[in-house]
Amino acid sequence: MARDRLSQGAVALVTGAGSGIGAAFAMELGRRGGQVVCTDINAATAAATADGINAAGGQALALGCDVTDLAALEATADKGEAWATRPIDLVINNAGVGAGGAPVGEIPMADWRWLMDINLWGVVHGCHLFAPRFRERGRGGILNVCSTASFAAAPTMGPYNVSKAAVLALSETLAAEFGGTGVHVTALCPTFVKTNIARDARTPDHARELASRAMTRGWPAEKVARQALDGLDRNQLYVLPQADARAIWRAKRLLPGLYARGAGLLGRLANNPKNDTVSD
Repeated sequence: MARDRLSQGAVALVTGAGSGIGAAFAMELGRRGGQVVCTDINAATAAATADGINAAGGQALALGCDVTDLAALEATADKGEAWATRPIDLVINNAGVGAGGAPVGEIPMADWRWLMDINLWGVVHGCHLFAPRFRERGRGGILNVCSTASFAAAPTMGPYNVSKAAVLALSETLAAEFGGTGVHVTALCPTFVKTNIARDARTPDHARELASRAMTRGWPAEKVARQALDGLDRNQLYVLPQADARAIWRAKRLLPGLYARGAGLLGRLANNPKNDTVSD
């Protein structure tokens, strides 16, 4: 087993492994010879992912888990380590949801709390649980699924933007704390990926339709997962798979004021349900 590549032969726990990027991560880790603990709030979809890995000759265990519950996540990790041949050495904090589609002040507070509990606290719980274990062993990997939203700050996406920006800051903090050690930290910041997150998002119908269209034109989740894991192996803090993500990253830093004004204009056009220019 190639021990210089954390993703190769890893004992990994993936949250939100029942679909989308989480399922793609789990399948790719299975192909890389790992033992994969597939967790999801929906135990049935986690089982489907694990069955796919096992059918392909890999090793996977499915466990239902609510990442908003630290004790439940810890119990899930313990079950995974009892099943695997050694302790978990890679955690992928992927579970996430969407909410928005309206300006700040018009999005219900219940939606803010629901999203933050999953997108932020779910990741905090994963990092809180595994960082001490990896620190003690001097080796491990933490891959947090952020988003270009973590720095793009597009209008009407307040809850999602805030949650992902916080996860990015957490990832940067961990990278600083683990600098010079054998623990790798990676923040994945893609733009649009072919997933179902828009379908289950708490947004107005027109915003959900726009997001769903964009997702169908996005990158395959499998391609994003491969690039993210390769970046983790290189101890790359930021993985921005697509060219548009990298362009937004540069624009935000080089021309922050102009970027904010431009993003506001584009956001108002895109989120206007009466805008006739939006079409397939």
